[in-house]
Amino acid sequence: MTSYGAASAAPTRLTFVQMALWALPVLALLIYSGGWELPLVGESADAAGSALLRVGYLPAYAAGFALIALRPGSTFRTLIRQPFLIVLLLVVAASVFWSVNPDQTARRGFALVCTTLGGIALAARFRWPQLAEVVGAAFAVLIVACFVVCLAVPRIGIMTELFPGAWRGLWREKNGLGGNMAFGFCILSAAALLNPQRARLWWTFAGLALVLVLMSTSKTSLVSLMLGVAAIGFVWIAQRGPALGAAATWTSVTGVVLLGAFILFASDVFFAILGKDATLTGRTKIWAAVMREIEDRPWLGYGYQAVWGDKSGWGPFAWISKNAGFQAQHAHNSWLEQWLGLGLLGLVAWGLFYLQAMTLAVIAVFRDRGALLAFPFLVVYSLVALTESIALIYNDFRWVLFVAFAAKLAFPDREIRA
Repeated sequence: MTSYGAASAAPTRLTFVQMALWALPVLALLIYSGGWELPLVGESADAAGSALLRVGYLPAYAAGFALIALRPGSTFRTLIRQPFLIVLLLVVAASVFWSVNPDQTARRGFALVCTTLGGIALAARFRWPQLAEVVGAAFAVLIVACFVVCLAVPRIGIMTELFPGAWRGLWREKNGLGGNMAFGFCILSAAALLNPQRARLWWTFAGLALVLVLMSTSKTSLVSLMLGVAAIGFVWIAQRGPALGAAATWTSVTGVVLLGAFILFASDVFFAILGKDATLTGRTKIWAAVMREIEDRPWLGYGYQAVWGDKSGWGPFAWISKNAGFQAQHAHNSWLEQWLGLGLLGLVAWGLFYLQAMTLAVIAVFRDRGALLAFPFLVVYSLVALTESIALIYNDFRWVLFVAFAAKLAFPDREIRA
């Protein structure tokens, strides 16, 4: 009788442990989403609010280190397969020695390492179907929270000044909501395709993510979502068989060439569709100003995340603001951001890491069901990275997911212990 009771208790403990291990990464992703910042500190944070925000990310670091501690061997094997990522982090650490703001570089570099290791821990622990549901669960919580705040607390969830009536949900402006939900639609769709037993649940949340993109009125986010849908369709068709795979590849390449030609020869029409001007809402002015500063330090840059926090009035940030005509928060281009902060050394390391991830993703399209999750995300990420600084960003769940998917592509499901 005693032995039976002991045997029956084991599954209960195992179920609790499994639930806890799923809750840790979901909690970390929710924190990295930054969706709690606006309701907590409002539009802008003062010194006290900034300190509170820094403390708020500590539980996400702790969750990542807990997952690493539970499987240190798998985490190490996953990490060593990302040599370019390791080099990139080493460049970030070394940039303290030539940074124009070494204290800030050291603090933010530490946060970046913690954020990056969180992505590695996800790749080392979960198989593709599980990883899709873990990330999907985080997006499901964010979606519900966005609807609640927009409908119940519109003074927070709906913009009233710059874009009156546009939904922004948990973020400071509409592009934050639209861009995140474009990623969310791709991930929730992949969760439905990789877990057919719960497909109805995940398709429902994918539909709600689409609604949020539309309510944000962000045309750029809608284009990103459409690109993600096309990427999901491409992977799904390509994995139906060799003939369909070849046809899908030919169609995709032709479509990309035609789109490129349309943007090149009918740029005015393209910008009109997006509701943008030829400067991409001032981004080209920022890029030109950033390039002027890069010319002064092309090899090593100014230090990781050292430029944008410099309020001295005489550093590179002041010159960028003067030449661009306004104050920007980042370079609005992930490639220029790495060049500005880490020089050519960091730019090349980032480029090789990105190239490794995309190459493995393309190969996975024809070999691995996990491409349903990784490939659409990386395609949308590549587009967004051209106009936003989302690569190598600390405390950002888009970077966590990029690292997780890039690492998982090199660490197949068969190497993950049940």
